[in-house]
Amino acid sequence: MKKMPSHERDQVNSSTQAKQQSASTETGGDPEDALAGLQADLDRFRDLALRSQADFENYKKRAVREKEDAVKYANSALLERLVSILDNFELGLAAAKSEAEQSPIYSGMVLVQKQLNDLLEENGLQPIEAEGQKFDPNLHEAIAHEPSDAPEEIVIRQNRRGYRFKDRLLRPARVVVSSGPPRS
Repeated sequence: MKKMPSHERDQVNSSTQAKQQSASTETGGDPEDALAGLQADLDRFRDLALRSQADFENYKKRAVREKEDAVKYANSALLERLVSILDNFELGLAAAKSEAEQSPIYSGMVLVQKQLNDLLEENGLQPIEAEGQKFDPNLHEAIAHEPSDAPEEIVIRQNRRGYRFKDRLLRPARVVVSSGPPRS
């Protein structure tokens, strides 16, 4: 490093002091005001960092929860298609029952139906029983209102069974709801 003569060094020191003084006069002239402004900026940036960190933690938790839900309900589309096939199977079983309830084919179909229902229950599918229950728009789809001896808003007939998959509604039950006793 090159040594400076003392008069040049004094000039540099005085110009540095002049710059510091002009900076302090721009900020109000008081170095404590400048320090308070810097402290306010520091507090603001700390708050911003904490908020960003909290937002990121919430994002990570939400992503984990969404992934768990995706895995938990991955089979819902397959089960939705399968319950339509089950509906047709039950219709065929009802037709076979009216023909000959003692036939070995009918008995075999009943066993297959029981196995299929057990498999679906093991995988979290639960049928919604609707007949005789109070109409619930979260579980039932009303297709008609009919007068009956049952009280108003009670399901009197189920046209299509509804299903829940774990804790979610997979398909609502299609039902006919009582509109109360017939009016004369």
